[in-house]
Amino acid sequence: MKRRTLLISLGVLACFAAATQAVAENSTHVDGYTVYHNAFTTDTLAPQVAKAYRIQRSSNRGLLNVSVIKESPGTTGTSVPARVSAKILTLTGQQIPLAMREIRDAGALYYIGEFPVHEGQTLHFVIQVTPQGRRSPIQIQMDQQFFSAVQ
Repeated sequence: MKRRTLLISLGVLACFAAATQAVAENSTHVDGYTVYHNAFTTDTLAPQVAKAYRIQRSSNRGLLNVSVIKESPGTTGTSVPARVSAKILTLTGQQIPLAMREIRDAGALYYIGEFPVHEGQTLHFVIQVTPQGRRSPIQIQMDQQFFSAVQ
């Protein structure tokens, strides 16, 4: 139960972090799936959440958070497993692959990847998501500028 609360907190904090950075939560809708994706600095996470999921809290660390929901009319949908890969393209053209890991708890699935980031830096993310049972990947691209929670 405590772990479920922490996982829910991770998702809520991810959304909150994006909102506090004046960025709406990003989502992509394709063929009956909604993929939620956002990125933020890890210093916005509560210490107990970061510890529970082995996430280094820092204003110089970013976290990409991806979840995949199979849409079902009249419901909020269901988390489904997926193959998730991601890379960062910097403004200088450098490509940085992200090691994504799955967090699974009480029916919720999240895919997270950590990366270094600098204050004010803008990164371009290229994400491929293949939900279980789907042949072709969903292609997602997003830009995110990063600001520390500590001013």
